[in-house]
Amino acid sequence: MASHTEISPGEAADRLAIRELIDAYAHCADRRDAKGQMSLFTEDTRFLVFMDATVAEPTQTLRGRESLAPVFDNLNTYRATTHFNGQSTVTLDGDRATGESYCLAHHIGVDESGQRTLMIASIRYLDQFTKQGGDWYFAERRLMVDWTETRSSTP
Repeated sequence: MASHTEISPGEAADRLAIRELIDAYAHCADRRDAKGQMSLFTEDTRFLVFMDATVAEPTQTLRGRESLAPVFDNLNTYRATTHFNGQSTVTLDGDRATGESYCLAHHIGVDESGQRTLMIASIRYLDQFTKQGGDWYFAERRLMVDWTETRSSTP
């Protein structure tokens, strides 16, 4: 764990901007704002999905900002979602940074029979960030699903 007895205003601003980027991703997901979510990534981004974090190979690999649309649009299959961001770590290196953040994602769905379900996913994001034009973006995001639980839910 890094010791921060004193940090520069620039480092504090970068750390805040990265945290706001992480939170904006969750906000856009829950508001079904796929275009807003996509705008948080670099043009040449990589997005890797690991539906089982214990498996070395990703379930899905996407390259380029435009390739993200179907993944983010997939959230429309749920009636509602709520992403709770938890702890995060960030290591800054000039205009680049790496980080890990935790999220509990709640997904309300309704199946063909009308039964309402709640799927909770414990997610870790392994990120590479880059600063372009004074703003921070995801250069690479690895979505690691540690576990899921699905159960019936009442309205």
